[in-house]
Amino acid sequence: MTSTALARTIRWQGQDDPDRTDTAVLSFRDRELAAAGTSVSAEYTASWTLSTIPGWVTSQLSVSVTGDGWSRTLRLERSIEGRWSAETTQNGTVDLPAPGISDPRSLDEAQDCDVALCPATNTMPILRLDLLNESAPPDETQLTMAWVEMPSLRVVPSRQVYSQVRAYSPEAGHAVVLYSSESHGFTAELKVDSDGTVIDYPGMATRLP
Repeated sequence: MTSTALARTIRWQGQDDPDRTDTAVLSFRDRELAAAGTSVSAEYTASWTLSTIPGWVTSQLSVSVTGDGWSRTLRLERSIEGRWSAETTQNGTVDLPAPGISDPRSLDEAQDCDVALCPATNTMPILRLDLLNESAPPDETQLTMAWVEMPSLRVVPSRQVYSQVRAYSPEAGHAVVLYSSESHGFTAELKVDSDGTVIDYPGMATRLP
């Protein structure tokens, strides 16, 4: 159902923080995604790039964050064998956890990265699990994510669950996906478009016109 070889620019405004604005340029190919984006808030500015292999599985994520007198970068990669690795840099002093993977083996089951507060990184599991179509699995699917904390850039495992509430229909103009994070005790019904990108993420972000 996703568009092929089409780049789209999408912007969201934070619900938890109205001063935060996220922008993403997403390029959809045959079962692959390449994307780049920014997040601007009162506390920091971040930019990122993301690419997947066929099947919507993350292959690489790069994130840079700049705050008041400090900056950090993270380059996160997933090998063909499913092993995650990270390269990081730090400049300046800030009271945040160290960037990078805290325990690489804890991510062995992860196929996706999930950047905190970034609506764009929900797209990959939604597409891979076929949650837009009537043929979606009837049960909840449990996943492990390589979750990137913002703005620290620490990478930890996040146990998450996805399931379909309502398939995409042209009449409604959206599908509804139930998302929950067992690691953070959070559940929400995400409204997404025909490409699996978030329109409304209750409590976090709403797409701007």
